[in-house]
Amino acid sequence: MPKRYIDIGRSPMMNATMVVATVPVTDLARAKEFYGETIGLSFLWENPVSVRFRCGSASELSIFKRPPVATEHTLAHFEVTDLESVVDDLGAKGVEFIDYTEGPLATTGHIAQLGPARAAWFHDPDGNTLGLRQG
Repeated sequence: MPKRYIDIGRSPMMNATMVVATVPVTDLARAKEFYGETIGLSFLWENPVSVRFRCGSASELSIFKRPPVATEHTLAHFEVTDLESVVDDLGAKGVEFIDYTEGPLATTGHIAQLGPARAAWFHDPDGNTLGLRQG
């Protein structure tokens, strides 16, 4: 049976105005403080099982309470205009960055060069990997 692909240029769903990253957390209050106070996202609303934040002018991020889950990939990354300043600011707030010593993600000062872009990664209090990217 042949594979069927959606023509995203014609799908009403794929013409949505926004994509919301959704990140699982075990402690909603702790995560709300981390994403709001430490990272500096703008609080939008909350209910007993989730909290929504604004990121920039058109993106949003939701955190939702659930039992622990293991993820080994970046769940969301934030596009920034001054990567060094953001890394320094978050580091001053106690955020620990993930450093790689070899391979294409090797970091210097917590920052990897990825072609024309540069990136850095860190964990939230639940161990979810988040990224910063410039370029």
